[in-house]
Amino acid sequence: MERVPILKIGEILLVSIQVDMSDQTAVQLQEDLAERIVATGCHGVIIDITALDIVDSFVGRMLSTIASISKVLDAETVVVGMRPAVAITLVELGLSLNGIRTALNVERGMELIAAARADEYEFAFDDEPDADTTASS
Repeated sequence: MERVPILKIGEILLVSIQVDMSDQTAVQLQEDLAERIVATGCHGVIIDITALDIVDSFVGRMLSTIASISKVLDAETVVVGMRPAVAITLVELGLSLNGIRTALNVERGMELIAAARADEYEFAFDDEPDADTTASS
């Protein structure tokens, strides 16, 4: 069985799908990715589908499932490298990739993840009470 490589780049895991996605390969990728997210503590997953010429409903569901698993494990998912024909096929199949952001390339995907993490970091500190207001109460 072929395995999809998962590379760690800083705080991001890069998944480059270069093989035909059989059911077994997809299930293995989901398990491998979940384990790597937990083991590394990464907060971002980029799935590069540049090599995919054709997608079907199975691949669309697999991407959505991976994004859901990643989100539960506190990692943002971005799919990059989608060809126009792939985008058209996904729309024609009626597949909405819930929870998945898209970008044209890996660099833009990394920027999206960095921006999302910065927003979360800022939001977390906005929720904390100021020392000045709690001291005067």
